[in-house]
Amino acid sequence: MDRPFLAFLQSECKIARLMPAFVDRTLGPVLRRAAAEFPAVVLTGPRQSGKTTLLTKLFGATHRRVSLELPDVRAAALADPRGFLDALGASAILDEVQNAPELLPYVKERIDARRGEKGLYLLTGSQNLLLLERVTESLAGRAAVLKLLPLSRREIAGAPHASLPWEERAVGYPAPGQLPDDLWTALLRGSFPELAAEPRRDAVLWHASYVQTYLERDVRNIRQVGDLTQFQTFLRALAARSAQLLRLSEIARDVGVAVNTVKAWISVLEATSQILLLRPYHANVGKRLVKSPKIYFTDTGLLGYLVGLRDPRHAAAGPMGGAIFETAVVAEVLKAYLHRGIEPSLHFWRTSAGAEVDLLVEVDGRLIPVEAKLSATPRTAWSSGIAALRGALPGRVDEGWVIHPGDVRIPLGSGATALPFNEL
Repeated sequence: MDRPFLAFLQSECKIARLMPAFVDRTLGPVLRRAAAEFPAVVLTGPRQSGKTTLLTKLFGATHRRVSLELPDVRAAALADPRGFLDALGASAILDEVQNAPELLPYVKERIDARRGEKGLYLLTGSQNLLLLERVTESLAGRAAVLKLLPLSRREIAGAPHASLPWEERAVGYPAPGQLPDDLWTALLRGSFPELAAEPRRDAVLWHASYVQTYLERDVRNIRQVGDLTQFQTFLRALAARSAQLLRLSEIARDVGVAVNTVKAWISVLEATSQILLLRPYHANVGKRLVKSPKIYFTDTGLLGYLVGLRDPRHAAAGPMGGAIFETAVVAEVLKAYLHRGIEPSLHFWRTSAGAEVDLLVEVDGRLIPVEAKLSATPRTAWSSGIAALRGALPGRVDEGWVIHPGDVRIPLGSGATALPFNEL
């Protein structure tokens, strides 16, 4: 192995020692358990969600870290894969491994030569689609796959292991903490760890850089896109539809591209965990995939940036207020499960007559309805959608929850409770 690469490894070790303190993540204990049970762990999620920081904090003392995003390191890995892995030692953290998927068969070779040993290689990647295809091919049965999104509300509040309101409170689980006083300032700032760690950082500039540096590059890497200006127009058109049904032809018409192009770009955003496609719920499981899904961004800060919202009061009172708040509720539930290592079964419910429940959480065959309402004053009418769901699916629906931005927790009737967002 050449000297420049060895010098790089030494510098990486110094950087790891200088990394600042980080917010405790719910996924930490899950990662430790996975590393104790599998020879490899693959951690996916959007760029800048804290994957490297978390792995370095948990395993930096025992695993040497290397980033495969750097051209010279990637070249060294591809030129001599066995020598590259030899230089890393017995165990390693391989960052952004989708940049060098050719390395995975050699990782498998190392794992198979040391049968019985666990936690040998910890891999990160921000392009789930490409990475998981390669992992399935090379590391099937040898790797646990987990996902890390930006910070959840409970992580920011210092209560990463707080239960969801419909769960039985476990011993030692603290109640959820509080967000900053101004909820809408927090929602527009978003939940990427770098912004949380640096409160004075300009969030607008950060999000602008994120879109240009990461999202556009991911699109170029996964799909050959010639006109990035058109892609930015698409991003803004999609953001304006967060919490709405996904209508591909409508977006294609507004952006001026083909429907297949819209499908391709959406697949990139989904593969990089920037969006969630929430499928409708039907008692007949086969019908879930034949109806239009709803689209949600996984970070409200990025969503607010893309729709041009800068002022918290304008955001709360404007036409996007309800969509942003609903997006925050859905994203919080998604993060709460994913960061425990659970891929949740989430849907929405809507009838042709207009009855609707924003979010259904399916747990052990039971359905937990969750609604998001922008008003801070609870009303009994808020539970009408949950009551309609209960009538349509008798015996299958548990207590419902209506999340709002106020500070009052109160029963609404029809088996529903109004709950402040800070208690979600």
